[in-house]
Amino acid sequence: MSKFFLKKIVLLLTAMLMGIVLLSYQALPIAASQSPGQTAIAAIFPPVASPDGELSAGPAKLPPLPYDYAALGKAIDAETMKLHHDGHHASYVNNLNDALKEQPDLQKKSVEALLRDLNSVPENIRTKVRNNAGGHLNHTIFWEIMTPEGGGEPTGEIAAEINQTFGSFDQFKQQFNQAGSDRFGSGWVWLVRNSTGELQIVTTANQDNPIMNGAYPIMGNDVWEHAYYLRYRNRRGEYLNNWWGVVNWSEVNRRSQVSLQF
Repeated sequence: MSKFFLKKIVLLLTAMLMGIVLLSYQALPIAASQSPGQTAIAAIFPPVASPDGELSAGPAKLPPLPYDYAALGKAIDAETMKLHHDGHHASYVNNLNDALKEQPDLQKKSVEALLRDLNSVPENIRTKVRNNAGGHLNHTIFWEIMTPEGGGEPTGEIAAEINQTFGSFDQFKQQFNQAGSDRFGSGWVWLVRNSTGELQIVTTANQDNPIMNGAYPIMGNDVWEHAYYLRYRNRRGEYLNNWWGVVNWSEVNRRSQVSLQF
């Protein structure tokens, strides 16, 4: 009788082992297809520098201002615009190209891809790439979301979503300005679409971009002192208030629609 039960147990264990092997074999293709998860996410992340495409890093190029230096005079003076674009932004571009000059594989990537995967950048140039790729991307967005004909209240779908999320445009402005005022030192204040698809106000330090935290930047204001100090001195709050007079709501709406692909 004991031999009979022993044979039954052996057969049962054998069947269970075969079942485990088969299940493991069937699971392999699924696991393989899901293993490069970060790469897959990066591949479907919509363009950030512009709804039309990402920024090339091979080499990075300074985009022209879409208006004259004095065109945004309601909020930003001509001298600041010239120094900001021709000086600061140009330096980020030049420094990024210098950092990548001996990295042909990294030059094939977009600026956004570099920032989304900084761990792929050699440690000895990682900080330089982070700061200057971020500065290039942030300012490329910044010039486009301002226009001489801007200002007023938002229109279109972004207006409805701002009202729904923040209660009203006035409340949104207050929260946005407060976040910009509270950002200690240099950085940016942003309206983003976060990973759950919701609008959110966030700030980033230095030249970091929200994509580094998995969010899509819809609009952002530069609160580095070089963005306002010639005209406003230490009055950052005044700069933040006046900046609404040049916001390009058409471009913000367009970016918001692109962010829905995220």
